[in-house]
Amino acid sequence: MVTVEQRRTAVAYVRTTAGVPERRACRFLGVHRALVRYRSRRPPDTALRTKLRTLAEEHDRWGCPRLAWRLRRDGWADNYKRIERIYRSEGLHLSRRRRRKRGATRRGPIPPPTGPDELWSMDFIRDTLGSSGRVFRALTIVDDCTRESPAIETDHSLPGARVVAVLERLAQAGRVPKAIIVDNGPEFRGQDLDEWARTRGVALQFIDPGKPVQNAYIESFNGRLRDECLNRHWFLTLADARAEIEAFRRHYNEARPHGALAGRTPNEYAAEIKRTMTPLPLTRVSERTGS
Repeated sequence: MVTVEQRRTAVAYVRTTAGVPERRACRFLGVHRALVRYRSRRPPDTALRTKLRTLAEEHDRWGCPRLAWRLRRDGWADNYKRIERIYRSEGLHLSRRRRRKRGATRRGPIPPPTGPDELWSMDFIRDTLGSSGRVFRALTIVDDCTRESPAIETDHSLPGARVVAVLERLAQAGRVPKAIIVDNGPEFRGQDLDEWARTRGVALQFIDPGKPVQNAYIESFNGRLRDECLNRHWFLTLADARAEIEAFRRHYNEARPHGALAGRTPNEYAAEIKRTMTPLPLTRVSERTGS
């Protein structure tokens, strides 16, 4: 299909090369003169294009409907048809089938945290009930600076709204991080967590797909949870699992010496930082105190 711009270009080419007026060039090409002379009265959409490209790069698996929702939430009054037209003209279509993994990471290196509640990590871990074999999941949260676990939520289903409920409960208790590192799961990529993070001023840092090493703190914590709790207990009911996992979290924070914290517990390390208001030097202990 020949576009309007292509027809205008063809008319301009005939006029230049043949030296004929616009009327004769249009008659020769079968193009109406109104099409050549028309100039759009619509306001420029440069700002909208820039904003749409930025959102599409930030949320690379969002389609046009969700990007339009985000634009309307941010105060843009443009209707969906205009947003969709710009979306298509910018080539922002989602690929239906991804044959190759994405290349280099899109996010820069995250600087290490310098204080409590500056950077958290979140992830999920799963296990089964011994009585019925039914799967349950646990949402794990770790403070990357103090290695504390503010909460572990356990249930059969933990959608995005449930993740937000846990974070809001912590926020009501005065625990709001500046940023959270998460993977690309649907619970973290959904609108619920995105809206909560915007309201609370929390930055969401997404790791690259297939790169769990970029979220090493929570992966280490999940390994300890698996080795010291999940693999050691035969959970009969969900209530039993919740009780044992919560007991592990409290022991991890209050009594378990951490090798990366020079043998101190996460709560002890957090208390020392708050007392001195500066990060403390860490020296790995020689004896086997765990990590």
